[in-house]
Amino acid sequence: MSESAQRRVDMHTKLLNERVVSRAKQRDIDVLVYAPHFTRLPTIRETAARYSDDDLLVVPAREVFTGDWKNRRHLLAIGLSEPVADFISFEGALAEFERQEAAVLAPHPSFMNVSLTHPEIRAHAARIDAVETYNAKLLPHQNRRGQRIAAELDLAGFGSSYAHLAGTVGEAWTRVDAAIDSEADLVAALTGDVSCQAVHRAGSGHRLRQLAEFAHLGYENTWEKVDRLLLSGDEPTHPRNIVYEGRFDAVSVY
Repeated sequence: MSESAQRRVDMHTKLLNERVVSRAKQRDIDVLVYAPHFTRLPTIRETAARYSDDDLLVVPAREVFTGDWKNRRHLLAIGLSEPVADFISFEGALAEFERQEAAVLAPHPSFMNVSLTHPEIRAHAARIDAVETYNAKLLPHQNRRGQRIAAELDLAGFGSSYAHLAGTVGEAWTRVDAAIDSEADLVAALTGDVSCQAVHRAGSGHRLRQLAEFAHLGYENTWEKVDRLLLSGDEPTHPRNIVYEGRFDAVSVY
């Protein structure tokens, strides 16, 4: 890992394996934030630890789905000490993140029906540490929207590959002007007064990666993919799963 007090952090990826690690290192990524969908925090932590080494720190995180499936709002939490369920109320999720002193990020703002809108981010700006200003899965006009939101609300910006495909890892990242050698370091940088800047690759290759990732949305957002998750109550991050011992019953939306 680089000795300088500056790190390249790919702030959000959905998959983690040997190919992902290899691609991250080829792209000079120092820190990879791993936040797969519908996966409990202990599992994420175990996988992140297995793939971390002296050249690449993998930080576990959760992209929590708040609200119901048709009106969900994603929040990216880094630094959680205890598991948090999906499909709980937005306020319930924020309260839990605050209790655990996690960094709270707004990924892909104002994108489709899965993201915080500009008015929602404005209303909760004091509780949000950063807004995504470049996401390699999104199209240029969508990223510009995030940039406008962050600038108008004077919130820090971050960049990520948001990779659902291994080849996209390292297409975008956040330049953090601090040494990030642990999960706690990253949380401190995001919640403190540390300069962060979204950076991304350019050229036709980058554009093709964006289009490939965007096409992947067709599968990612189908009802069939989550139907049994919402109906069974037995899935790993369903709020009624017994592993949560009723902690989220009062804020569950299913």
